[in-house]
Amino acid sequence: MENISEFKQFLSQPRNAVILTHFKPDADALGSSLGLAGYLKKRGHQATVITPSDYPDFLSWMKGNSEVVVFQKDKAAIAQRIIDQADIIFCLDFSSLNRINELGLMVKASSAKKVLIDHHLEPERFADFEEWDTTAASTAQLVYHVIKNLGDQAFIDADLADCLYAGIMTDTGGFRHGNTNHKVFLAASELVALGANPYQVSKFIYDTNSIERLRLMGYVLSEKLKVLPEYNTAYIVLTAEDLKKYSSQTGDTEGLVNYGLSIKGIRLSVLISDRKENIKLSFRSLGDFSVNDLARKHFNGGGHRNAAGGQTALTLDETVKQFLDLLPAYQQQLKN
Repeated sequence: MENISEFKQFLSQPRNAVILTHFKPDADALGSSLGLAGYLKKRGHQATVITPSDYPDFLSWMKGNSEVVVFQKDKAAIAQRIIDQADIIFCLDFSSLNRINELGLMVKASSAKKVLIDHHLEPERFADFEEWDTTAASTAQLVYHVIKNLGDQAFIDADLADCLYAGIMTDTGGFRHGNTNHKVFLAASELVALGANPYQVSKFIYDTNSIERLRLMGYVLSEKLKVLPEYNTAYIVLTAEDLKKYSSQTGDTEGLVNYGLSIKGIRLSVLISDRKENIKLSFRSLGDFSVNDLARKHFNGGGHRNAAGGQTALTLDETVKQFLDLLPAYQQQLKN
């Protein structure tokens, strides 16, 4: 953060803070938000986390979860009132205000100071303060970096450390992805020293499944995973009926797209699912093939070079056709 001294000065007196993260928040989004909220409260500020939607139940253990305002459950007037009263608004783990839907319009209209903390590509320049770094593995890592730069590591207790550690752990795929470097391990190590419990966090996130989720995974791997060797591509299509059959809850499809990428020779894996309100796409790739570019150009999305998301207002069949029709144009890139 270039103007860290100005930021520190602004936080030198009690402020009313609002923390926002993206639609369908994952462990990094929620962990960084609740970690930051807990820190701000310890500094004497008021802090409220608002999410645009619900999130997986396997994240409900995080300290502060019970106080999160979920926009889809609560009336818009409640979120509007909270934002209207804010002195400062933190936007975490998203680079564009359209990622938070109606909340984005509220943020634009607010006179509060705005802070962007994020690691996604091509950010929208709306914030007064930015901690933006595409080389960072997670937003939680950046939140921890900000707290350190403010000289406030001592405010991080075990609960806050767990939240931030969860974000780092998941956005590196359990420290397996290409974004895992020595800075990641240093941050994780320091958080463990501050009280984070790697075993417990991993257990909550990776090893807490419903029987329905396990059966959905089995169904996907045996019946729905398709491979196109000529394009070094794997893809999964899930209908609304598929999701209903296995009583799919928010978070149940998380990680499914990675199975396609684990197949030898596959460089692009895609999960396409019918979420009723629209069609969601999740992209993963290996090497230099940019799914961020693919998602931005064709599917109203974006993210990172090797991990991105998108959506369409088409039908599921139309979306699948659009995706498959694009592959010949990328065949050479996918072979390299």
